[in-house]
Amino acid sequence: MTDLRLDIQPYTLALRRPWRTARGVLSARCGWLVRAASDGAVGCGDCAPLPVAGTETAARAVQRLRHWCARAGEGSAGLLAALEAELALGAAFAPAADCALETALLDLRARREGVPLRRLLGPAALDRPAVNAMLGAAATLEHATLQAALAAGFRVLKLKVGTAPPAQELQRLQAVAARLPAGTTLRLDANGAWDAATAARVIEQLAGLPIDCLEEPLAIADDDALRCLQRAAPFSLALDESLIGRMDSHLSRLPVRRLVLKPAAVGGLRRTCRFAERAAAAGREVVVTSLVESAAGLWATAQLAAAIGGELAHGLGTADWLAADLGPPPPIVRGRAHLSDAAGSGFVPFADQQPGPGA
Repeated sequence: MTDLRLDIQPYTLALRRPWRTARGVLSARCGWLVRAASDGAVGCGDCAPLPVAGTETAARAVQRLRHWCARAGEGSAGLLAALEAELALGAAFAPAADCALETALLDLRARREGVPLRRLLGPAALDRPAVNAMLGAAATLEHATLQAALAAGFRVLKLKVGTAPPAQELQRLQAVAARLPAGTTLRLDANGAWDAATAARVIEQLAGLPIDCLEEPLAIADDDALRCLQRAAPFSLALDESLIGRMDSHLSRLPVRRLVLKPAAVGGLRRTCRFAERAAAAGREVVVTSLVESAAGLWATAQLAAAIGGELAHGLGTADWLAADLGPPPPIVRGRAHLSDAAGSGFVPFADQQPGPGA
């Protein structure tokens, strides 16, 4: 494939409501749609950097994207090999930009070969990966939001904690738990909100509630402190943002049970798949989550989650947070993403869709 053409299109997508975490408030997602075209086929990737989640800055991302566009003459196979070579050498890279390029190239390859993207990543990929609902901050959760998620069939509900005093959040979580049907659990994400003593008190007070997991409880991810917290917790603790600097660690020595993988922070779909395999072999639970990306990124992340498999719910239920999008997101039915056997990632930009009969 030597006639490869690459282009990048900037976008800004407002959120329906503020995305509040212990690390700040997000009101819009900005990035670039990456398109790789050859012989009439087009693959897409999404570059939406978010430094607080472990990616590069926007300035670094667009610099990297322009670097890759200037090398389009090397063809798809050449650029995919170049990405792998830079990772193998330990070269400095821009994970969101590199992931977007790789996604566009793999999407293009899958479309040309007539297979779903997940089959390129994992031959035994699922078609219906489980998904958690993303309800926002526990402190501001509204009853209607909770009821809508339950009515939609989600069995794992994710809430941000660490945005209000722990006692206030605990009271809210107890009230939420009292309304949950049997078998429904809460997934909590503190985004590094607490010191070790506060985290220990919170974990103790959460005992008895239907908690699936608590992500990133510590402001400073000290292994000894995390190990003590995990021993005391009757549920899984997870590393997310603080995992990025530990990608080459002996995974069996990591102090928590679960690892949260964001391909835009890890640096690509293939690298995330390989890491997930290592993590599973080391006895660690693995969950894939989005970065509140556009539909282009969400489709690819859903295909990745399907390739990695497992019955844990993945963090793919973020499309409803966007007031506008680049295309339709993956459909979620009864808490599972429904992925078709269509070739590629499944993403179709609104600009490329044909009007139906009578439109």
